[in-house]
Amino acid sequence: MCGIVGVVSRTPVNQLLYDGLMLLQHRGQDAAGIVTSEGNVFHMYKSSGYVRDVFRTRNMRELTGTAGIGHCRYPTAGSAYSDLESQPFYVNAPFGITLGHNGNLTNSEALKRELFQLDFRHVNTNSDSEVLLNVLALELERAAQHHRLDPDAIFRAVAGVHRRCRGAYAIVAMIAGCGLLAFRDPYGIRPLVVGRSETPAGPEYMVASESVAVEACGFAVLRDVAPGEAIFVDFAGRMHARACAESVRHTPCIFEYVYLARPDSVIDGASVYESRIHMGAELARRIHAMPEAGDIDVVIPIPDSSRPSAMQLANDLALTYREGFVKSRYVGRTFIMPGQAMRKKSVRQKLNPIGMEFAGKVVLLVDDSIVRGTTSREIVQMARDAGARKVYFASASPPVRYPNVYGIDMPTQKELVAHGRSEAEVAREIGADLLIYQGLDALKAAVRAANPRLTEFEASCFDGRYVTGDVTADYLAQLAGDRPAGRGEPQREDDRVVAGD
Repeated sequence: MCGIVGVVSRTPVNQLLYDGLMLLQHRGQDAAGIVTSEGNVFHMYKSSGYVRDVFRTRNMRELTGTAGIGHCRYPTAGSAYSDLESQPFYVNAPFGITLGHNGNLTNSEALKRELFQLDFRHVNTNSDSEVLLNVLALELERAAQHHRLDPDAIFRAVAGVHRRCRGAYAIVAMIAGCGLLAFRDPYGIRPLVVGRSETPAGPEYMVASESVAVEACGFAVLRDVAPGEAIFVDFAGRMHARACAESVRHTPCIFEYVYLARPDSVIDGASVYESRIHMGAELARRIHAMPEAGDIDVVIPIPDSSRPSAMQLANDLALTYREGFVKSRYVGRTFIMPGQAMRKKSVRQKLNPIGMEFAGKVVLLVDDSIVRGTTSREIVQMARDAGARKVYFASASPPVRYPNVYGIDMPTQKELVAHGRSEAEVAREIGADLLIYQGLDALKAAVRAANPRLTEFEASCFDGRYVTGDVTADYLAQLAGDRPAGRGEPQREDDRVVAGD
């Protein structure tokens, strides 16, 4: 999961790109990069770390120009991190192209071999994003008429990318001397929105992973980029759009609504906050039918993104809602720490219970998800140590039983606490007296309630159905074998890594 942003402005663009990345920081915290365009010259700076730490005043002064793209990176499953893989990537042939990618290609190894053996293009890193950049460069070369690019040629090139690439990808790219290009895979798995701002000098355009970045930077959201669609904004500020895929199927990633996206974003016409409210309502219906519902004294969320669900659940069940945990935002992220002892220590430092909310009570803890189970176990034990008489645990999403291959870093299947276990067995694993999972149909209904036009979702981590149709058992086994040691938790909204493990 990564954050991407692209802008064509009438004034220097470096501050806009920086602000956009700050608003998307929750989507990736391992590295950040910005490229600006000044005439036919690109200016680039990227490094590992948070956006606020990567860019200094001296770096920003060198990022001159009125158009540019930015990227904040979190490595996906199977990718080892190195500074070389910070984005955006750049190639100088045939036209000079720089690119940022959110998602994950499922056929990147086959494409890499084709590029080297048949197309004589060299890929220098293990990143599937560099593979995608080289495919785009090759397709632009083939589509160009007399080595000149116009919107028709660019859209033909994107159609070529769609024919060759499989998996999930939301892309921002700049072509030297031409303009800003953005496109989305034919399934619309990863999000991408486009906005416009009217200025006395003419319109400005911005594309970003989430609507919050567009709106907070002063742009009005025009719409989501459609599955298989490409948006091209030339450096004169003219926007062109075209459907470039032969067939499309709109299946946005349902994990975005569960916890990846910020609650103030709207993705594919569905408010993330409203979706989480409906998740709480759906969970309340399930709990209401259980005999244990009458035992619950208090509903407590695991900070932060489970709050809307927990509040709605408590309201619908006429239960007391309380904030029972205080979270420190200044402790290292648990999911990159080697060893369970370090992970447990960090969880204890990051969350601290308020004893009076637990003492002698039957507590219902509400989280957005349970992935590995390690943090859930620690939180349940914290509640018991604080004096809870019983601890019930509710997940606003279904059991995570399968790996994600479309751009979310997750444990291998054998590391998922729900894999091969019943609900009661998972409850024992995390130490809860009772565990309640959301049903998958209920989760889909919750998001659909926020936008009834959404009919399908990418929900493979829950049901094992990979919408692109090319994910095999061998591929998953290879992905598990390639997985770098020490990774194991998905990046979280608002740096809320402790919730949901």
